[in-house]
Amino acid sequence: MATNIGMMDSAYFVGRNELLTWINDRLQLNLSRVEEVASGAVQCQMLDMTFPGVVPMHKVNFDAKTEYDMIQNYKVLQDVFNKLKITKPLEINRLVKGRPLDNLEFLQWLKRFCDSINGGIMNENYNPVERRSKGGKERSVKGTNKMPKSLQTNNNHAPPNSSLVGLSKASGPKPAKAADVKALSKELTDLKLSLELLEKERDFYFSKLRDVEILCQTPDLEDVPIVGAVKKILYANDANESALEDAQEFLNQSLGVQAGDEGSGGQEEEDEEEERAQA
Repeated sequence: MATNIGMMDSAYFVGRNELLTWINDRLQLNLSRVEEVASGAVQCQMLDMTFPGVVPMHKVNFDAKTEYDMIQNYKVLQDVFNKLKITKPLEINRLVKGRPLDNLEFLQWLKRFCDSINGGIMNENYNPVERRSKGGKERSVKGTNKMPKSLQTNNNHAPPNSSLVGLSKASGPKPAKAADVKALSKELTDLKLSLELLEKERDFYFSKLRDVEILCQTPDLEDVPIVGAVKKILYANDANESALEDAQEFLNQSLGVQAGDEGSGGQEEEDEEEERAQA
C-alpha cells in the first residue's frame, strides 16, 4: 500500500486533465477545475469506492461551500486515514483555500494511492450517484445524470404523435462526404497533437513552479524577504492581474531599512566629494 510517495515519484507528474478525467469517469461527475475538489467530498468518495464500507458517506457534504463545512468533510477523511493507517498528512488549512497547486498535489497522491489498490481496477458494482444520494447531503453535485422534473413532466404528457419522438428519414441529416470526413479527421489529429504538446509544456513549467514552491517552504528561507515576494506571486488568487507589483511593494517594505542605510551612505560619499572639490 503506497501511503508515502516521494516528490520525485511519477505520480506527481500526472496532469490536471488526466486527474479530472479519472475523477469524472469513476464518480460520474463533470468537474472542470482542480479547485472544485477543495471541499474534500470527492476525496472521501474516492476512498469509499476503493474501500467499500469504510467511509461514512452520510457524514460527507457534497454541497459544502464554507470552510467550516469543508473542514467537517476533511475530519471524515482523517478518520478514514486513521482506520486505514494512512500516514499521509492532511494539510486541511491549505486545501480548503482552493489553491490549485495544493489540491493538484493531493489529487496526484490520491490517484497513485488508489491505483496501488487492486491494480487500480475500478469497482464495477459501485454506484457513485446512489452512494452520494444515500449519504443524504447531495443537493447540487455537478454532472449527475438526473433528468430535471420539468423535463420528466413534459415527456410524460407529450402527445403520441409528437415530433419529438424522432426524426424521419426524410428530415434526417445527410450522409457526410468521404472528403469531408477525411478533412475533419486530419483536423482532429492535428488538434490532438497540439493538445499533447501544450500539456507537456504546461507540465514542464508546472514542475518548475512546484520546485520553487518547495524551496520557498524551506524553514531557513521562509523569513527571507525575497522568498516572501516569490510567495506573493505563487499564491496570487486573481488570474487577470499580475502579482508582480504587490510582490515588489512587499519586497521594498521588507528591505526599507536597508534601502535607507544605502541612501545615507551615498549622501556621505557626495558630501566627501564636494569637500575635496572645495579644497
